[in-house]
Amino acid sequence: MGRDSGSDGRPGFRRRDHSVAPWIRTRLRTAPGAAVALALLVMATACLAAAFPRAVERYEDAGLRQAVVDATAPRTSLQVSAPQPGNYIPQSERETALRPESMRKSYERVLNVVERPLAVDSAQSVYGVRNINNLEAAETWLPMPSGLPAQMSLAAQSGLAEHSRPSAGRLPRAKEPVTAGTREVEAAVTTETARRLNIKVGSVIHVPGVQRAPLAVRVTGIVVPRDPEGAYWTTQPLLRTPSLIRPPTQGGEPEAYWLGALLLSPDAAPVLLGTPGEPARYWLLTPDPAALTAHELSRLGSVVASLESGPGLVKVRESTDADTGVSTDLDEVLASYAELRSGVRPLVSVAAFGTGAVAVVVLLMAGRLTADRRRTELALLRARGASLRGLTRRLLTETAVVALPAGALGLAGALLVVPYGRASYAVGAALAVTLLACAALPLRALAAHRVVGVHGAREDLASVRPSRRRTIAELTLLVLASAAVLALRGRGTSGTSDEALDSGTSGDQLVAMAPVLIGVVAALVLVRLYPLPLRWLARPAGRMRGAIGHLSLARAGRTSVSTVLPLLALLTALTTAAFGGSVLAGVADARDRAAVLNLGADARVEAEGALPAALPERVRSAPGVREVTPLSIAYEAKPGAGVESVPLAGVDPEGYARLAGRTGLGAFPADELKASPVGGAAKSGTDSPSPSGADGSARAGGSGSAKTPLPALASSAVADRYGTHPFSLRLSDGSDVTVRITLVRDLTPALPGTDFLIVDRAGLSTIAARPTTLLVTGDQVSGGALRKAVAAGTGADAGATARADVRLRSEERARYVDSPLQSGAERVYAVAVAAGSGYAVLALLLALVRAAPERAALLARLRTMGLTRSQGRRLLVLEALPQALLAAVGGVLTGWAAVRLLAPGIDLTSIALATPGGAPPTGTAALHTDPASLFLPALTVLLLATGIAAGQAWWTGRRGSVRELRAGDSR
Repeated sequence: MGRDSGSDGRPGFRRRDHSVAPWIRTRLRTAPGAAVALALLVMATACLAAAFPRAVERYEDAGLRQAVVDATAPRTSLQVSAPQPGNYIPQSERETALRPESMRKSYERVLNVVERPLAVDSAQSVYGVRNINNLEAAETWLPMPSGLPAQMSLAAQSGLAEHSRPSAGRLPRAKEPVTAGTREVEAAVTTETARRLNIKVGSVIHVPGVQRAPLAVRVTGIVVPRDPEGAYWTTQPLLRTPSLIRPPTQGGEPEAYWLGALLLSPDAAPVLLGTPGEPARYWLLTPDPAALTAHELSRLGSVVASLESGPGLVKVRESTDADTGVSTDLDEVLASYAELRSGVRPLVSVAAFGTGAVAVVVLLMAGRLTADRRRTELALLRARGASLRGLTRRLLTETAVVALPAGALGLAGALLVVPYGRASYAVGAALAVTLLACAALPLRALAAHRVVGVHGAREDLASVRPSRRRTIAELTLLVLASAAVLALRGRGTSGTSDEALDSGTSGDQLVAMAPVLIGVVAALVLVRLYPLPLRWLARPAGRMRGAIGHLSLARAGRTSVSTVLPLLALLTALTTAAFGGSVLAGVADARDRAAVLNLGADARVEAEGALPAALPERVRSAPGVREVTPLSIAYEAKPGAGVESVPLAGVDPEGYARLAGRTGLGAFPADELKASPVGGAAKSGTDSPSPSGADGSARAGGSGSAKTPLPALASSAVADRYGTHPFSLRLSDGSDVTVRITLVRDLTPALPGTDFLIVDRAGLSTIAARPTTLLVTGDQVSGGALRKAVAAGTGADAGATARADVRLRSEERARYVDSPLQSGAERVYAVAVAAGSGYAVLALLLALVRAAPERAALLARLRTMGLTRSQGRRLLVLEALPQALLAAVGGVLTGWAAVRLLAPGIDLTSIALATPGGAPPTGTAALHTDPASLFLPALTVLLLATGIAAGQAWWTGRRGSVRELRAGDSR
């Protein structure tokens, strides 16, 4: 057995070093509570960090797929089309090119051209031959609404048997090879086509031929689509449902004719060459929404562009025909989704950065507090010869034994809670959290114990002066925060749709970190200013009777510099919570406002004609209804002799003024809209047939002089056009009314939009004054009860409400949450803000728990000097109050400043007011401060800090003082 140097460097036998494992076991047994707390913290943080990217990916993918599904197959399908083979080709080859075998081979080659990530749904994709020009049918038994013969479109499309079932007869087939000269072929029609065009099994329809006799098409079956809303039938709706075509006419009576589709067997496609319909080949490729992912949006757009006019189109032409073209609106759908995502993603990034920053601070603070608690132990080890590398390695191993399993459990929990999404980002996020937790304690110990020493200098805020490095770092953060705020105010959070489609994101990370940087800078500034008010208050407190005030201020000023991290966590969390709460409140307010702009009240009952006279009272008696405002709306009121129309609403001034003031839509004094007692300016064109005056105004009815115009409330656009001079309006019932604009408002409850006129109903004719709309207000209007009341009042079925349309503000509000992208982003944002607030509370608890043994010892010593229990509670509360008050006030001010500074660059319209079909939203959504989000978290921090201090004093007073007074105990 050879001799070698031992582990201590002296000659001796080689032996294994068993010191690491006993060290770890000893430390874990000595402080099991701290180990369990660290494990829980790492597990929760790793779970949140791993779940976040998967949750974002889930709602982004769901939003993309929903956008593609909502756009319908006619827009999203890739429509590959080629003309008929040229006449210079032999007829037999032309016919062969249209037969199913050739079409299927071309279809398979085209499928191979489509590259990932664009996936084709083969079950809904089809190919076939159809005529471009419609063919007139010679049969007179077909319906002819205006005497024009019906026209037919012949289509030989694949997959008819798989996508339909026979309702009568059988599917068409070709008994022998079909050529361009075949005299008769078989076809099928859908049930809808058969019903509207009076087609039955056995019917024969003749269409024109080219240099041959007319082609006879015998209907052998009537089919029912298995999935009428599937891409097979919706890509070409004519195959399923005939259309009534109204061609443009030069005056005279409008004409119309029916256009239907005859579904031929694919084997009968060559017969179309013998018709004047210009047959064309087509391959309809339907994308599979389930295979689309948002993270591949840029590549997806590139693939579509390549197929439309790029290398992909060249390959498609090589696989089909030199004149083949590809058309689709899928690129527009992708661009629309990218624009919506570009407005949503930066807001979620703000919440992610805020919560992530607070979580990082909490992990660092946990490591620093542990290092501070074990300062004497680690200093003693260094004094007894422990190397800095060995000490760091032991602390790293000790922490890793706890953090690594906890991080793995957090990752597993995230994968179970959010089972959708790529695992790589989740693993990376959980690994980053685990590594940070492992490194926090060793790095802090490495920095604190570089120099061997048992006793260190005081490290409180009143004595320690910031170093040059810290000053430079703080100035750097200040510059970064200023740059982020300026960039966000100038550029905003959302870029163009092209930028979003190309890069998948808008704005850079610096912009998204703007609220966090503001909170960090504010925390550093407050830490620098914190000792000043304590010094100012300490002198007058020292001259007061009693030692509690002076002692509490002195101890608050002696707080360790480790207070920087808790204050940083609190201010960052409070800023993020204020910003996030303001975003969520702004989204909710924008939707409420948009719903009110569209409806004008909590509910709207509207009909095309006049409503029953007793309906307002019946609606007023419905549960939750407080007031009903009847309106008489004429959308086609024509000023003077012009052809333009202006929407006119007749109202009851008193009730309508209350409604306008309550909704905030153009409040006005009711007296200024009331008609003059002698000014009933309406004249019925039916009841009083006398002509109008030369000035164009209506003459008096039975109530007053026609020369007194009705006062009117108008929009700015209408007021600019017609001014303040009286002018006449002709209503749809033939009556005339003279109005004069006396009030101008931008908005009004009765009519949305920028053109409207509001007058007193009392000045309208009897027919024009009948209510057509009811605006219903109430605290909790029941939709079911309101619809029942309207149905009973109009005589319609309660489930249908055929004569009157009932819309509720809650339903209108829900319409703006059109995409899973919006709802998912809101949920993730709310969870992120809640998690950030939780981490802030945890940071506060860690700071208080760290100081708990020292405070308990202080109270024990002071009780031996005569300190009462009530004085002890006041001492601890007053000692904790300056820091808590600093965090609360600083959080409120920082949150308010962040919202005010960043509001010009934040546009909430995308996340708040997206509408179905990409229609322009009603109004805009701007960021504004939410008082609840500003003050509630700050008050919670203040109450929690003082409550814990009071609770600790109460609990310490109930215990004995022996343990706290033991000599040498460093707790």
